[in-house]
Amino acid sequence: MKKNYYYLIAGLPELSLDDSKLGITVREFRELYYPELANDDRALLDLIYLSYDNANLLTLLKDKEAAIAEGGLYTSDELLAIIEAARAEETPDRNYPRYMYDFVAQMDNEESAAEGIFPEDRLAQLYYAHAMSQGNVFVERWFAFNLDLNNFLTAITARRYNLDVKSLIVGDNEVAKALRTSNSRDFGLTGVMDGFEEVMRISEIDNLVERERKLDVLKWEWMEENSFFDYFTVEKLFAFLVKIQIIERWITLDAEAGGEMLRGMIRQLKEEVKVPQEFRV
Repeated sequence: MKKNYYYLIAGLPELSLDDSKLGITVREFRELYYPELANDDRALLDLIYLSYDNANLLTLLKDKEAAIAEGGLYTSDELLAIIEAARAEETPDRNYPRYMYDFVAQMDNEESAAEGIFPEDRLAQLYYAHAMSQGNVFVERWFAFNLDLNNFLTAITARRYNLDVKSLIVGDNEVAKALRTSNSRDFGLTGVMDGFEEVMRISEIDNLVERERKLDVLKWEWMEENSFFDYFTVEKLFAFLVKIQIIERWITLDAEAGGEMLRGMIRQLKEEVKVPQEFRV
């Protein structure tokens, strides 16, 4: 039976995607609200914070002395311990996500590294699988929506620059299979992928910052629609935390920096698809 958080949710501030400042940050949310949550519900919200840890794990794999970003669940020392344990083939500590150990082990495996998949994509695949196995339908649908969205945009970019789509797609669901095999303009996804027509329109926007903004609007609207009837449960808190994350990102990202970031993403896709040397044994 789901636990209701009447007091917590009733006291949450209203959020708008146009907010220029936040009354609460992603980090502060965890400090303020986690003590009031059931363990299972904290585990679901942890999935959002793990996105920061994923980025930090990649950073430390390249340079163990590098500074990591705030926002994740784990310290630099904890992530380095995961890396060392995975490389030593030790039994994974149950206090940390198993997929992180699996990722490090895969990246250190020559046969696996030779498959030509970006480390970021390999980690994303394991992360999504982990998130979608938590037994919560709402959370599973959210991550499935993001997986399909990211895969489709990757496929569009790959096709535009004559890259091999197959090696860039993450996962093995119906949308992923269609993206790898279809040559049609819509990849055979009309009527299959949620919100496909809107995603297609957004993908055709030339201004990269505007396109990214539209994608966040799409995600915001998805959250609004799909959490509407979850009045006082963890799903409402999950949606609120995702919204904070979206607003926080735009507050700290001006148009010029955002444009450069997105151009960098495209440059990465245009490079030869191979695993960087620093991730090989």
